[in-house]
Amino acid sequence: MQSQGEAEGKGGKGEKVAGATASKELSISPDSVSLEAADEVTETKAITRNLLLKLDTRILPVFILLVLTSFLDRTNVGNAKVYGMNEELGLTDRQFQQGLVVFYPLYILAEIPSNLILKKVTPRIWLAVMTFLWGLFCLVLGLIHNFDQFVALRALLGLAEGGLFPGMVLYLSTIYTRSELGLRIGILYTSTSLSSGFGGLLARAMGAVGNRGGLTAWRWIFVIEGLFTILCAVFTYVMLPNNLSTAGFLTKEEKDHAIARQSGLLSGETGSKEAEEKFSWSEVRRAFAYPLVWLTASAYFGLLSGIYSIGIFLPTIILKLGYTAHEAQLMTVPPYGVAAVMTLVVAFTSDRLKVRGLVMLCTMPIAIIGYAVIANIGNEYPKVKYGATIMMATGIYSSVPPVLAWLSNNSAGHYKRATTAAIQLSIANCGGILAVFLYPDVDAPAFRRGHTVVMSLLIAGWFFILSNVLVCRKINQDKAKGRYDKYIGYGDDRDPSFKLVL
Repeated sequence: MQSQGEAEGKGGKGEKVAGATASKELSISPDSVSLEAADEVTETKAITRNLLLKLDTRILPVFILLVLTSFLDRTNVGNAKVYGMNEELGLTDRQFQQGLVVFYPLYILAEIPSNLILKKVTPRIWLAVMTFLWGLFCLVLGLIHNFDQFVALRALLGLAEGGLFPGMVLYLSTIYTRSELGLRIGILYTSTSLSSGFGGLLARAMGAVGNRGGLTAWRWIFVIEGLFTILCAVFTYVMLPNNLSTAGFLTKEEKDHAIARQSGLLSGETGSKEAEEKFSWSEVRRAFAYPLVWLTASAYFGLLSGIYSIGIFLPTIILKLGYTAHEAQLMTVPPYGVAAVMTLVVAFTSDRLKVRGLVMLCTMPIAIIGYAVIANIGNEYPKVKYGATIMMATGIYSSVPPVLAWLSNNSAGHYKRATTAAIQLSIANCGGILAVFLYPDVDAPAFRRGHTVVMSLLIAGWFFILSNVLVCRKINQDKAKGRYDKYIGYGDDRDPSFKLVL
């Protein structure tokens, strides 16, 4: 038999061993937990990468085509004019301006109603129908014979296109997070600059074709672009999912992850509440009372005045520098090419830094300098003036994705965001009406008045953007001080945990 001391000694040793083992397990446990957490984060990042790849490759090509055709079909009259449309139809300079202007009233009036019914009709059907209609109207423009027909079809074209861009911005805000939206809008807006460059190349090709099949060169521009747009409408209906939950190309795990990313106020999203949100006029009124709408829309008005005037009149501006019609069409390509690259760089930077207005304060001066140069340099320096057009296009186009993403980022509640996006674009698109009158033939070849007006609008816009940055900063400070605590749990942009992007 063992003595009591031996037993106790063994028992003590056993306890020590057990205690050491337990101590060892406890010391390992935190590391195990941290490793598991790291694995979970890595897995989540992998799922997010695959998800974004699928969303980008399925949705963005559709929207790129829609933006491309939209801007082609609304600005191709500038290319058609260079190839003799006005002469064949017997249009005076004033009648041509009237034909351009009538595009915008119905275009602007369509934006808010279109966004409010987008969710009800479903994006796939609504966007496809709009695309088919404006493609049809563009095609028929190639078959017209007088001023009345020109005006009527331009008005119908505006009505059909009105809901496109606000609808796309609203749709993308339900698919991507706030920090991902800027780059995607940047990619889309790159299509606008590329469309203008592509329009120049296509117009040059139609000029080479000349009169075929009973149609003159300018008519072929409308017919071919209209047919292409109709094909894009079919492509949209087939490819575009209505929302994340009905995206058939996503697995169940990817759908759940995508929907979860859009929910959770702490991450800056309100998707879980928005999915169940019912229409309310109070949300529409809240949008109209939002100061960020009016500040960003005012700045965007100046930007679109420049974009539309460049899109319509750049071939004419270059032509008046002393180049031939064919040369002018081809020389419209480099400004848009440079603008496209810069737009992507700015959009990527804006997303990476998670700022919008601060980026615009740096990009808008590029265009301001370009307009200042081209307005004050004589025509004896055509290369310098042509270089200024590159600065004009680059500064303007690269400023648009941040201003669009900015308001969407800072508006929460589905119907408020739907309304704010539409209001912003409605006001800004009035710049298209102004743009029509900025470059009359009587001001050729210098077009000093038009350049000066756009430059002035951009300078004013720069101060609107600065003001908006300061307003957003003040609201964030007030939320941090508890002045918005009464809105805790509202699940919209008033909630204290919803921080505005600067």
